Amino acid sequence: MSSWLKAGLIGGAALALLSLLLAFAGSLGIECTVELLTLMAFAGTGALAAYWMPPVRKPGPAAGQGAMAATVGQLIGGVVFTILALIRSFFVDTAAVISALDPELLDQMVEAGMDPEILETLVGPVGAVLSGSLCCVGGLIFAAILGAIGGAVLAALRPE
Repeated sequence: MSSWLKAGLIGGAALALLSLLLAFAGSLGIECTVELLTLMAFAGTGALAAYWMPPVRKPGPAAGQGAMAATVGQLIGGVVFTILALIRSFFVDTAAVISALDPELLDQMVEAGMDPEILETLVGPVGAVLSGSLCCVGGLIFAAILGAIGGAVLAALRPE
């Protein structure tokens, strides 16, 4: 198994655990800490991929290995996050969420041509899958960048 794939699977397990923690972070008040740990996991996954490269490590190839590893890790973590968001959406009372919105905002949305039923749909499972998917795709960009940085830095510091 290649070093980047092995590191990506380990990073994916860590990111899946962080996704599980993030699913309950709202009630714990530690969202920012979990997000910071997620960014650090991207860089750490890239560094792990570079660490497992055969010596002599060069920053360029190590950055590529790190980017691929962190991307694999984010795919795993993103899928877990989306599944957890979908599960949580089944326990949300959409009527209560919509009634908690400002009535003026709802009136403005109706005036702009938005059907209130669309809002109900987006608060439920469909919205959870959409938001989870968008977070997953957006996270791929951060994962690739930070994984590449982590791999390049480790290769520059420890070429042997």
